[in-house]
Formats: sequence, structure tokens, C-alpha cells
Amino acid sequence: MIFNRKVVALVPIKEHSERVKSKNFRDFNGQPLYHHIMETLQRIYAIDEIIVNTDSKIVAIEAPKMWNKVKIHMRPDELRGDFVSVNKLIKYDLDNSDGDIYLQTHATNPLVKSETIAIAIKKFVEIEDDDYDSLFTVNRFQTRFYKSDGVPINHNPKELLRTQDLDPVYEENSCMYIFTKESFLKEDKRIGSNPFMYETPHIESIDIDDEFSFKLAEILSIYHNQK
Repeated sequence: MIFNRKVVALVPIKEHSERVKSKNFRDFNGQPLYHHIMETLQRIYAIDEIIVNTDSKIVAIEAPKMWNKVKIHMRPDELRGDFVSVNKLIKYDLDNSDGDIYLQTHATNPLVKSETIAIAIKKFVEIEDDDYDSLFTVNRFQTRFYKSDGVPINHNPKELLRTQDLDPVYEENSCMYIFTKESFLKEDKRIGSNPFMYETPHIESIDIDDEFSFKLAEILSIYHNQK
């Protein structure tokens, strides 16, 4: 809990994956990939419960035995498959749980640290007084971006400002989303009507979605865990 408010973490874990075969269960530096985010969340004092929404019998049996904060939500048939929106999974989890603050993350973010998540939770509580209704994590970039038709997005090629002087552009990195049940139900999505963009370190924000990012994350995790 934080300030007497129950914090619930949501982690969707499906058995099948398209681009990286069985990636959630693949060995990642000595452990199945999904174990890393589970251990990260388990260590956070403010998190009271971890809801794992899954279609995997392996996860359903194994996870509650390994981590005492875990509660399993077996995914109903209508929410199975590769094209189901995460927002629909969250809606199911919210309808079947009781929490004050919800945090959603993924098994494919193995490098995010417990400290980073804990600070983000605290930040969300603080910014609620400023009418922010949700928080999502971003990567900050100060480089020259273009649309697919060659039109510049954040710079004027005629001026050619130094990149450090350009207006920053922010990328939603899917590392973490924090919201309340009220804000989700109002907008029917995890990002509310007045979200706060929270910068996370680039190394912690790596999201595994192909073979390259899997190998890169494995290599970087060795360095990252030594710090």
C-alpha cells in the first residue's frame, strides 16, 4: 500500500507469441523471461497484489507457488488470441479485482528496476493533486524526426539547430502504465484524459518484440544488474 491505498499490478502473459517463439518462457540469462518482471514486482513494498492474466496452465500453476503476491486470472475464450486489445484484458482484471491504484506492465520489460517502478507509483500519487488521472512511461529523444513522406516533425531543415536545442519528442515505451479504476472506466483505456508522461531510463525501457531486442536485452542485463 501507499498512503493506505491498495496497489495492484497487472501482468498479461500469454502462451503464444508471433515474432519470438514462446518468448515469455524462453531462457533469459538463466530464467524464463517472465520470471524477471515477476521478481521485480514482488520486491516492491507498495504493491499489494500481482494479477497475472494468462491462458497458460504452466503460469497458472507455477506463479502463485513462486510469488506470494500473485493471483491468477485465467483468460476466458473471448479474450484469447493475438489480436485482443490489452485494454480489454485490463477491463476484465478490473472487473474482477479491488484496488485503488493499478499498475500495468509486461513480461517483455525484464530490465525495469523495482526502484524505478516504486518511484513512479509515488509520483502518480503526488501528481493526482494536479488533476493528472494516469501516468505512462516514455523515452525522450532530441534528434531530427520525419514523417513517412519526408516532412520534418520537430525541426526546420533550413535552420539546422543543434540537436540538443531541438524540442524533445517523446515515445510511449510500454514499460509501465499507472491509473485508477475510475480513470480507466471513464476513458475505457489505460491512458486517461490527462496523463502524465514519465521518463524512464532507455536501458530499462527495452521492450522485447523480436530476436534482436531479445539478444540486446540479454547482453545489457548483465551490465545493468552490476550497477
